Amino acid sequence: MSPGSPPPDDGLVRRLVAGQFPQWAGLALERVSPGGTVHALYRLGDDMAVRLPLGPGGARDIARERQWLPRLAPLLPVPVPEILGSGRPAEGYPWPWSVYRWRDGAHPQPGALRDPAGLAGDLAGFVSAMRRVALPGAPPAYRGGPVASLDAATRAALAELRGVPQEDVDCDAAAAVWEETLAAPEWDGPPVWLHGDLLPGNLLTAGGRLAAVIDFGCMGAGDPACDLFPAWHLLPPGARDLFREALGVDDATWRRGRGRALSQALIALPYYRMRNPAMARAARHVIRTVLADAG
Repeated sequence: MSPGSPPPDDGLVRRLVAGQFPQWAGLALERVSPGGTVHALYRLGDDMAVRLPLGPGGARDIARERQWLPRLAPLLPVPVPEILGSGRPAEGYPWPWSVYRWRDGAHPQPGALRDPAGLAGDLAGFVSAMRRVALPGAPPAYRGGPVASLDAATRAALAELRGVPQEDVDCDAAAAVWEETLAAPEWDGPPVWLHGDLLPGNLLTAGGRLAAVIDFGCMGAGDPACDLFPAWHLLPPGARDLFREALGVDDATWRRGRGRALSQALIALPYYRMRNPAMARAARHVIRTVLADAG
């Protein structure tokens, strides 16, 4: 939060809702925990969620979702966030915020998938549908640029992790995979629509199958390799192969996707290791999975 800005606590959220959406003022309000790293999330009544940015980056995400989600939703095979109310800064809270329809489901957990093959097919169907979107004027995806743009941050993270031996990361092997990633041809086709952040925390499942995809703040157009994250964040080897086959991913795109997943995890681990244990565990899992897959 900016200096002097109040954190979004229960009382603030109640005042924001009552002041701007009085029809919902009497509904139960409960903070969803654990929350995200960019937004605070509250359940409002049985059927709604209030999502509040924790800083200017989250505010940009809210604006992007307001512009594009209503246009994307009819083109996608699973439910996505539906905006029911657009809140504005008030009560000393400096950012725009939104009320969404609540989506039921559970976040899938690596190593505990009920139907890995079915989920792999569902994810491939979602990614394929995103790639087929032809809406003009797409913004650049948050992670959609050239792989080379990640080089400095990735090398800095590797150097930092070499100084943390208790993390037991094979930095030499990770560096070798990263060099292979940089050697892969960059995407030279037209940018495609991407979700841009297909991590388990942004997926909802029911009965082992994909029930919804949430948090489109990183969406936009870019390298199709950016939406291959589930292969290493979530899917076991057999389902990973099915995911790749269903999408028809060529070797260069697969190498870029694997390297992007590794880069994101290497950068996240030193940042989150003392701040957010869940995010740090997820980063370790991705690093191990990528190195085993590349080996």
